[in-house]
Amino acid sequence: MLKILLINSIIIFFGAYLLDGVNIKSFWTAVGVAILLAIINTFIKPVIVLLTLPLTIFTLGLFILVINAWILMIIDKLVDGFSVKGFWWAVIFSVFISVANAIMLRIF
Repeated sequence: MLKILLINSIIIFFGAYLLDGVNIKSFWTAVGVAILLAIINTFIKPVIVLLTLPLTIFTLGLFILVINAWILMIIDKLVDGFSVKGFWWAVIFSVFISVANAIMLRIF
C-alpha cells in the first residue's frame, strides 16, 4: 500500500511538472493529493459510478473520464498548493495518472 502511494505521489508530481495546466507546490503536496485521491477513489467514486451507470454505459465508459476529472477538480479545491486550470486539464491529467500508474505498477 505504501509503495502504491509513493508511486502515485511521484506520478502526480511529475505530471504537474509536465503539464502546464496543473501546478503543485512541493512533493509533500503531491503526497497529500495522492492520499486524498486514494480515499476518494476508495469510498466516494464507487457510489458516483453506480449512480451514473446508465450514462457510463451509454457513453461506452467515457463518462468515467468526466468523473475522474471532477474528482481532481474537487481535490484542487481541498488541497492548498495544488491547482488544475480547468476541466480539460483535469481530463488530461487524469488520463496521464491512469496510464502512468498502470505502467509503473506493471514495472514495480
